Amino acid sequence: MPRIVRFAGETGPRYGMVDGGEVAVLEPHPFGPHGPTGETVPLEGLQLLAPVIPSKIVCVGRNYVDHAAELGNEVPAEPLLFTKPATSVIGPGQRILYPADLSDEVHHEAELAVVIGAILSRVSPAEARRGIYGFTAANDVTARDLQRSDGQWTRAKGFDTFCPLGPAIATDIDPHDVGVRCLVNGDLRQDGTTRDLVFDVPTLVSYISQAMTLLPTDVVLTGTPAGVGPLVPGDTVRVEIDGIGALENTVVERSRTVDPATN
Repeated sequence: MPRIVRFAGETGPRYGMVDGGEVAVLEPHPFGPHGPTGETVPLEGLQLLAPVIPSKIVCVGRNYVDHAAELGNEVPAEPLLFTKPATSVIGPGQRILYPADLSDEVHHEAELAVVIGAILSRVSPAEARRGIYGFTAANDVTARDLQRSDGQWTRAKGFDTFCPLGPAIATDIDPHDVGVRCLVNGDLRQDGTTRDLVFDVPTLVSYISQAMTLLPTDVVLTGTPAGVGPLVPGDTVRVEIDGIGALENTVVERSRTVDPATN
């Protein structure tokens, strides 16, 4: 199964295709004309980065019936959209910074993420399907108390480090039947499947494109199954998506001084 990774090279981020225990380096990047350089590097010990840095992250709320129910919400008649800034993105192994000075109820949300590979504007679901480059794992980290108190979701969802992505982009999985799991300190919290999505992936991408043009590298988060719950500093949170791999991050309390993430 083709999987694309982005990793730290000596001169900056590089892309490659996983081939067993090695990564075949690609240049310049997979979102336009590209090709193999002939160079390979061992996958073991490689510092993986977020597999993409999008121009925007468009998210879908309440897209699983069981998750809407656990928070006491109705399932919307149309996709419920919100956004996260690109500055919220981190990669595998990087730290989620817990903003304890502003929130005391930060939750995990494991999600299948769609990576866009073409310019999509007002497209049909069939056209949307053809414009998808692949899929990765995401954690839509949320300050739940701020989500309730603010009356809208921008701040609660948009903190730096609140969008872990990775570890790879899988280019040929079936998004209609993918297992989505979240473990915290090894304990299973979420265990769902995209079979239960209220709005499927092509429908979501088409719907979003009616309002805003999606660009190559943009990411669409498709919603989270039931089981969301609290994270605290010291936790290790792991999102597993069938066919993609595991995205693992630790949680630390955010410093009151500047402590930027590296993505």
